[in-house]
Amino acid sequence: MSGYYWAETTVHGPFPTSAVYGGHDSDGNTIYVGRAFVQGDWIPAKIIPGRKCAYAAYAGREIPTSTYQVLCEERFEWVSSSDGQVPPDAVIGGKTSSGENLYIGRAPYSGSITVGKVHPSHRTCYISYGGREISVKNYEVLVRRR
Repeated sequence: MSGYYWAETTVHGPFPTSAVYGGHDSDGNTIYVGRAFVQGDWIPAKIIPGRKCAYAAYAGREIPTSTYQVLCEERFEWVSSSDGQVPPDAVIGGKTSSGENLYIGRAPYSGSITVGKVHPSHRTCYISYGGREISVKNYEVLVRRR
């Protein structure tokens, strides 16, 4: 048993009370950790309940979606990293269609702390902001506490 789970939901469904906090948007809205299915890939995503939307960074764009999964439960912490590196016990947040694991990352950007995806083979963390996918070399990775 992993100690955490992904809750399937939509903007019309109830939001899980045990959702994992990810940060805040520049307008003050709370961001939670989630993932969305985009073009055959499970992509770590930021969920903003105040906007009734999740956003995933994909192919240079910020992809909004109303159907997503929310990370729930467990004890986690954020660990500093850079250049596509992931520490031990990093949480796998998704997978590309070719089978590469994607990890949950976050980074400060334009007054926000935004959840995104760490893409090891690209040596970066991608976040979505303002309609774009933005590459960030220094970021934090979500890991399970021991």
